[in-house]
This record gives sequence, structure tokens and C-alpha cells, in this order.
Amino acid sequence: MPKFLKGLTIAFFAITAFSCVSNEKIIYLQNLEGNDPISEGQLISYEIPEYKLQYNDIIDVNVQTIDDLIEGGFNSKNIPGGNQQMQVAGQTGGDIYYMTGYTVNDQGNIRLPIVGEVQVKDKTIDEARIEIEKKLRTLVVSELYVKVKLGGIRYSALGEFRRPGKFVVLQDRMTIFEAIANAGDLTPVAKRDEILLIRQYPEGTRLHKIDLLDRGMIESPFYFIQPNDQIYAEPMKVREIGAGENAAQSISLVISAVTALALILNLLK
Repeated sequence: MPKFLKGLTIAFFAITAFSCVSNEKIIYLQNLEGNDPISEGQLISYEIPEYKLQYNDIIDVNVQTIDDLIEGGFNSKNIPGGNQQMQVAGQTGGDIYYMTGYTVNDQGNIRLPIVGEVQVKDKTIDEARIEIEKKLRTLVVSELYVKVKLGGIRYSALGEFRRPGKFVVLQDRMTIFEAIANAGDLTPVAKRDEILLIRQYPEGTRLHKIDLLDRGMIESPFYFIQPNDQIYAEPMKVREIGAGENAAQSISLVISAVTALALILNLLK
């Protein structure tokens, strides 16, 4: 075999070997060596952290009197735009509560019609409801029903996601895997064992490293994401050599490079 072809063959196998990502680096929730194994079907207990409202959170406040409940029933509140606005928000990444909800300002207050300023920062949703209800009872004589909900979970997905961006999900609770799925999942070259979670706390911001390959992740305090979380996925080193996402793509890239090089050498003869 000519030295040139022999060199190309060696280079081909070397690049292919180094550019492939093993399954161990991309399979979620494995029983990693050194940890207590968690078998399928085993009940895993976890604590759902009690979220406390922070600056820039948006909450939805629904106040009804007895007359409202009798006339319209328990579900008498109408969301402006109805289902159509819900669908548009889902398609465009919009936020239906941005215009209709109440934002926690930098003093930790929300401003309600007639009631005025209500301090809600560092309070749970239930504590905020009690505070709002207390202020309303000084103004309204009849019985009240007050419902307070978080205006969705807002989070950002950056780095090696198939669909990175900022998302608003209209639910009270969301796992990190649901958040990742909502962003189109991670690419094969994402470092799943070193996901960076940037989380806001009342006293400031903290950075947390998360291992999504570890099945024990379900028991961690970061299994559920919180409003305003930012999830960053760093690429593996294999990304630097411009390899494909799988073996077939890597081989295709190498063959294309070899073909181009052979064509150039042929023209130079």
C-alpha cells in the first residue's frame, strides 16, 4: 500500500475513533458506579421545594364574591383572548400573563386595583394569597374567594440544546427533564454530566453543576426547576474537531475530506 494511502487510512480510523460519542455519555439516569443503585420500579422519595416569590415574578390573582360564584360557577374567570391567546402564546413563546398578571417590583410588591401595594416578596403562593385576602377584607363586606397562582414557569435554555431559547410553561411544577424536552432535548455532544444551573435566590445568584447521567438526580433539590432558572449545556471536546453527531456523520465527514484531498492532489499532478 502506498505511504499516502496508508497515512490516510490511519488518519481515517483515528478521527473516527476520537469523534464518536459513547452511549455512556448520553444516556440519562444511569446507575453510575460508586453510587447506590436505584432499580426500576423502586419508589424514589423527594421533597418539592416551597418556592418563595422573588423580584420580576408574575402572579395571577383571581377574586370572586359569592354573587360571582353563584352566577358564573366556580370556573367563571375568563382569560382575555381565551383559548386563541393560549395557542398563540404556545406558538410564539409569548406570555399571556405579561399583560394580565401582576409583576413583583423591585420593592417586593404587587399593585392591585383599589387595594394598592401588597408585599409578596419572600412569601409562598399561599402566604401571598392570605396577605391579599387580608387587605381585601378591609374593603369588601361580602364573603370572598381569592385564588393566587404563579403565572407560569419562565426559564432559559442555552448552549447545546436542539432548540435553545427562553420559555414560559403554564404550570406550577416542572422537572428539569421536562424543561430539557421542551427545548428539544440536548444535542449528542452536550456534556450531560456537567449541566450548569443558574438559579436566583433572595440573597443573589448561585451556580450549580448537575449530572443528568446519574439516576440519583431525581433525589436532588434541582430535580424541579424554579422560575427564572437558566440551564446551560456545555459542548464536549469532540465539538472542537467539527465531528458529526454520530458515527455515520463522522465517517461521512472524513470521507468527504479524503475525497477533497485526493482530488486536489490529482489536479496538482
